Amino acid sequence: MGILNALSVNEIQGKRDHTSVVAEIDRLRKEKNAIILAHYYQVPEIQEIADFVGDSLFLARKAASTQASVIVLAGVHFMAETAKIINPKKTVLLPDLKAGCSLADSCQPGDFEAFVNKHSDHTVVTYVNCSAEVKALSDVVCTSSNAVEIIESIPKDKPILFAPDENLGRYLTKVTGRKMLLWEGSCLVHEDFSLEKLLRLHRQHPDAKIIAHPESEWHLLKLASFIGSTKKLLDFVQTDSANKFIVATEAGILHKMKQAVPDKVLLPAPSYEENTCACSECPHMKMNSLEKLYQCLLNESPRIELSDSLIQRANRPIKRMLELSN
Repeated sequence: MGILNALSVNEIQGKRDHTSVVAEIDRLRKEKNAIILAHYYQVPEIQEIADFVGDSLFLARKAASTQASVIVLAGVHFMAETAKIINPKKTVLLPDLKAGCSLADSCQPGDFEAFVNKHSDHTVVTYVNCSAEVKALSDVVCTSSNAVEIIESIPKDKPILFAPDENLGRYLTKVTGRKMLLWEGSCLVHEDFSLEKLLRLHRQHPDAKIIAHPESEWHLLKLASFIGSTKKLLDFVQTDSANKFIVATEAGILHKMKQAVPDKVLLPAPSYEENTCACSECPHMKMNSLEKLYQCLLNESPRIELSDSLIQRANRPIKRMLELSN
C-alpha cells in the first residue's frame, strides 16, 4: 500500500502514523516547492522536520533569501507576518493561525500610534515581537540578536522610543548607556521565572552557570553569568568551559542545546507555575503540531494575508534592520 493510501486508512481509524506524516510532509514540500522555517521554541518533532531552525533574525534572513514558492513559518503569528512582509508575492502559511504572542498583544496598534505621535521627535525602534501594524509605525525593527547593534547605530543626539518589551529595553539601556522611552510590555514566558525557585535550584547545583534571555526581568538578569538571544545562548553552552547550565528562556531551546552538547547538563529555569516540565513554556509556540503542519501544507491554509499598503510600510523598518545587521 502506498504512503498516501496508508495515511488515509490511518485517518479513518483515527490513528496517524508519525513516519507516514513525515513522509507526506516531505512529499508536499517537494511538490509545492515549499520551505519550512521553525523557531527554536517549537516542539522537537517540528524542529526535526524543518529545513531551517533558528531565532527571529535568522528566520527573517532565510525568508528574505529563499527561492521557495511557499513558506511555512512554524512559529507564531508575528513571525509569519514578517515572512509575508519580506515576500509579498509568496504564499506564507502558519500551522495554527491562533498562535499569537503575549508581547505583541501588549502593544495594540491604536494605542501605540497615539504614543508615537505624542513623542514624534523620537526614533522608533520596535522589537520584532510585534504586529505588522506596529512595525509600520517604526523607523527600524530589531531582534534580541541585533538589538544592541541597532541601538548603537542611532545618533547619540536622537532620542529613542523602544517597544514593546520593557525588560529588553531596560537591558539595552544598561548595555548601551542610551536612555530610552520604553513602552510597558512584556513576555509572559520570560516573566514566569520564579526567583525563589531559581535560587533554590542554584543552591542544589552551585557549579551551574545561569544563562538568560534579555527579555527576562532585571532581578533574574543580575544573577546570570551570560545574557543573550536564543541563538547566543545556544552558542554559549557550546563554547563555554562549564559543564552545567541553568537556562532561563523558553524550554524549547533545550532540544537543540542537548543535540549540540549531549555531554553537558542543561537545567530549565523553574517557573512559578506547577506544570509537567517545571519550566517556562510558550503556550502559543506549542499550539503548532506536526499534524497541523501537514494539514496547512496539504490545504495551503491558513495563509497570512496583509494589504499592499501595510506590507510597504512595514517592510521599510524590516529592510533597515537587515541592512544594519549584515
